Amino acid sequence: MSRVRHGLRILAVCAALFLVFAMGLNRAWAGDQKEEQLSDAVRLALAAQIADAAPPKQHFRSPQHLIGYLMWLATESSRLRARMPNFVVREAFLQTVWYEAHRAGLEPALVLGLIQVESGFKKYAISSAGALGLMQVMPFWTRQIGNGNAETLLNMQINLRYGCVILRHYLNLEHGDLFMALGRYNGSRGNAAYPDAVLAARKAWLVDQASESFAKTDAKTEQPLR
Repeated sequence: MSRVRHGLRILAVCAALFLVFAMGLNRAWAGDQKEEQLSDAVRLALAAQIADAAPPKQHFRSPQHLIGYLMWLATESSRLRARMPNFVVREAFLQTVWYEAHRAGLEPALVLGLIQVESGFKKYAISSAGALGLMQVMPFWTRQIGNGNAETLLNMQINLRYGCVILRHYLNLEHGDLFMALGRYNGSRGNAAYPDAVLAARKAWLVDQASESFAKTDAKTEQPLR
């Protein structure tokens, strides 16, 4: 009898852990990016990236690249439909994710996984720490590298621009260590819970390698800041 009770306790603990993990993939995390002193060179470089023009109309090197992009777009649109039912909004969002991710040298699936964990794809999400929007950007970034108007972070394209640029900045600081960079993004550097959640969510947004290899653009992508 004691063995049965012990087994039931283990099952209950496992179920609770699974529930916590599942909830972690769908809620806005309360962690916050830490405001750090930026060198003038880095601050100006980040500001230039933020102030750059909105995503242009894309041009593709070949019909195969266009087909790869359209396959990626169709796959991700189908996956996102339940969370973002409006087709026009969903397509605009995915097109912007694709552009901003490649522009910052990031994988679109990683960006989508981060958004899933950070805000659950809620455009107007606000965390208890004050982070705003889809990628839960802290308002101090608008003061450091933007125009100082934190309300603009509730704009979809602006929020994705900030989020991707900030994650690329953290990757540079961590010399390409994605685990540590994700920790910085959440203000929990060195703790595994947040990076593990993002990397787990990322897997759901991967597409086949053939599509991803062709889903590239001729648009300039930002190089790592040194």
